[in-house]
Amino acid sequence: MLNRRGMLLATALGALGLRLGYGSAAAAAKDAANFPVSHTDEEWHKILTDDQYAVLREEGTERPFTSELLNEHRKGNFACAGCDQEAFSSATKFDSGTGWPSFWAPIDGAVATSRDASFGMVRDEVHCSRCGGHLGHVFDDGPKPTGLRYCMNGVAMKFHRATA
Repeated sequence: MLNRRGMLLATALGALGLRLGYGSAAAAAKDAANFPVSHTDEEWHKILTDDQYAVLREEGTERPFTSELLNEHRKGNFACAGCDQEAFSSATKFDSGTGWPSFWAPIDGAVATSRDASFGMVRDEVHCSRCGGHLGHVFDDGPKPTGLRYCMNGVAMKFHRATA
């Protein structure tokens, strides 16, 4: 016999199952997409550190104020740690105060965005256009000229210092 408490519990568990399943399905769909650089899950584990894998392939987030790239102020480009595609120029980096490396614009064609409805909020996820790796999120509270804040996980990137 189903009473009100049972119905509420079933509804809550069903919603939780959908929430947990949504993230996995979204990640699996992205992995199955045709990106110029693709690897099997086993290959990604060999290429990336555990922290890089958690962010780039499982859409995780590093703790704020932990990235060495947060205080990287030399001239150069920030590249995807998964495939080495340059994604952001140091000329667009700014201190957002959030604890993650932030940029007001990506390098043309280097990133793509998709809707992320995880954790009870809707955000725009930023991923590498070459390998599909999760880099972070973009928000509309950044500085001029774009008004955007690309809030990136430092562990998902590496820095290429300018040579000249």
